[in-house]
Amino acid sequence: MFEERFYQEYRPWGKFIQFCENEQTTVKIIEVHPGEQLSVQRHQHRDELWVALDPGLVALVGDKTIFMKDVSVSVEPVFIPRGTTHSIKNTQIVHDAKFLEMAFGDFDEADIERIKDVYGRK
Repeated sequence: MFEERFYQEYRPWGKFIQFCENEQTTVKIIEVHPGEQLSVQRHQHRDELWVALDPGLVALVGDKTIFMKDVSVSVEPVFIPRGTTHSIKNTQIVHDAKFLEMAFGDFDEADIERIKDVYGRK
């Protein structure tokens, strides 16, 4: 799905990947403590794109488990269409792990529908 939605262009010095152009987006860098996991959730009003900035992140998207790679090795974005359940976990035992999150559509933190949460949030 990455190749269908996003644009890559090769140049003499390497390449660039364009994730969006003139779209309504919200961009965050999220840091996950060692062994911690975001709630299993979904959104009705936005799609999301995740790009690992550190190693050790495992994304759960629908019924798929995706072992994300460090961007120094390869950029392998994970696209999450609106309405799809998703979560992400830091499998490292010592270091925090960060990822870039781009949300496409109407962004509102109230658009989080938590399906499962280890911290007891609703």
